[in-house]
Amino acid sequence: MPEAARQALADAVGAGGLLTDPADCWPYGYDNSRRQCLPQAVAFVTDAEQVAAVVRVCNAHRIPLTARGLGTGTTGATVPEPGGVVVSFERMSRILAIDPANRLAVVEPGVVNDDLQRAAAEHGFFWPPDPTSAAVCTIGGNLAYNAAGPKAVKYGTPRENTLGLEAVTGTGERLRTGVMTSKGVVGYDLTRLIIGSEGTLALVTRATLKLTPLPEAKRTLRATYRDIHSAAAAVAAIMAQPITPCALEFMDAAAIDMVRRFSDLGVPDGTGALLMIEVDGPADCVDAAAEDVGAAARNDGLIELAVAADKDEIAALWRTRKALSPALRHVAPKKINEDVVVPVARIATFIDGLEHLSREHAITIVNFGHAGNGNIHVNLLVNPDDPDEMARAAVCLSAVFDLVVELGGTLSGEHGVGLEKRDFVDRELDPVAMDLMRAIKRQFDPNGILNPGKGLPPA
Repeated sequence: MPEAARQALADAVGAGGLLTDPADCWPYGYDNSRRQCLPQAVAFVTDAEQVAAVVRVCNAHRIPLTARGLGTGTTGATVPEPGGVVVSFERMSRILAIDPANRLAVVEPGVVNDDLQRAAAEHGFFWPPDPTSAAVCTIGGNLAYNAAGPKAVKYGTPRENTLGLEAVTGTGERLRTGVMTSKGVVGYDLTRLIIGSEGTLALVTRATLKLTPLPEAKRTLRATYRDIHSAAAAVAAIMAQPITPCALEFMDAAAIDMVRRFSDLGVPDGTGALLMIEVDGPADCVDAAAEDVGAAARNDGLIELAVAADKDEIAALWRTRKALSPALRHVAPKKINEDVVVPVARIATFIDGLEHLSREHAITIVNFGHAGNGNIHVNLLVNPDDPDEMARAAVCLSAVFDLVVELGGTLSGEHGVGLEKRDFVDRELDPVAMDLMRAIKRQFDPNGILNPGKGLPPA
């Protein structure tokens, strides 16, 4: 890095705000993927003007700049480019306002999701996006990936739960998008364009988030089925009736078998698929809602439908699902974890296709996820130290993506694209759409310094 650029970055962030020693920079060179790259420097910003100043320096010197929260992403989107700089938002972690009257919160991007949830709960509200990593992921990361979680089936993703943003473009210009009201149609929707763009268009410095009142009551159900087709039929029936569950989670036979090796499942023998269902709402209505959803879950393939009445029973019902991740980490700590979406009515066809690919390529595949919106986490259990297995896994993964597109699905539901899926997106996006997206990127970031190489393959 030129000395002039280093000094300008140091001036931009002030004393103690810039790291340049490689030993200090390495912790900011990787995320929750297996990718890593040493940044030239790490700049810690504390306000929007510092962000703008850092961007202007990098733009002037054509230095790649990658934004980072706490590095929980799984696709390499926060791994810096060679010779690049990381701008860390971990010090921009203030909750600026909780406004119950207008049902909104104003936060900086470094706020941890769980911290926002606790602050909102004190006023009787919550922010619906609830990734599994909520205890350690930041709001800025949630917005960058449009990352949601189980509640998205009822309450939507960050795009549906964000009113407006303040951000900095690739030239260092500050802009404001969106509104502070629940309605507004002035201009193009830049808010939802920036959300999900993985830091390639602009760097978010403040977000106005839409809050939702906490439900008065919740009921939890667990349904077990003989096979995936019965479970998928139940999912379609549940989503077709008027009561939308706040969570509708799914495990296939391979996932259930995996957990059986390490944990007492508490589910009947012969279970080939499992649904975890939660319903929330007013206290005087929730029991009736649970009955309606339970009725929709019943079909000829149902083995057992259990309804929890207290906290201990709820914990017992969730025990199977919570045991899955530790089991997977034990069997394949470096598994390939893909996050794809197919239409709800095609879940069974998709799982059948995955079972065929598993046999064809001799790769164990375990599937679970958010069945209510067809968001399936496809886990290829592989050993990265086995070159032959990794070669077969690569061919298998390519076929998985082909199957997703063939079924009318999308290659990423909430994990983003980053580097891991970048070279596959042209299977889903047509050339006209790709050209328009590249033109939008140039408009926001003419010199291509913001997270270059992520999201879209090179032209």
